[in-house]
Amino acid sequence: MPKTKSVKKSLRKSLRRKIKNLTQKNNIKTSIRQYKKTIIEKEIEKTKKSLPKIYKIIDKAAKKKIIKKNKAGRLKSRLTQLIMKSSKASL
Repeated sequence: MPKTKSVKKSLRKSLRRKIKNLTQKNNIKTSIRQYKKTIIEKEIEKTKKSLPKIYKIIDKAAKKKIIKKNKAGRLKSRLTQLIMKSSKASL
């Protein structure tokens, strides 16, 4: 356990930040899961509408340094590739 007052405060801050970051990461994961589910169900219009919302969530997380910038780009690229493959398969 921390002994000094400042270390106790920093511990409290880090725990608060950890919880906040975990909720953001879980939000990203659930939105990606829902996106993939709509692709599997072949709801192309719904999928296309949800893509900008997911981009916004990912970009905000990258801006706040919850996830790294390159990971954000990688996620967005993979999501775009998924929709392109599904739209080609439906044609």
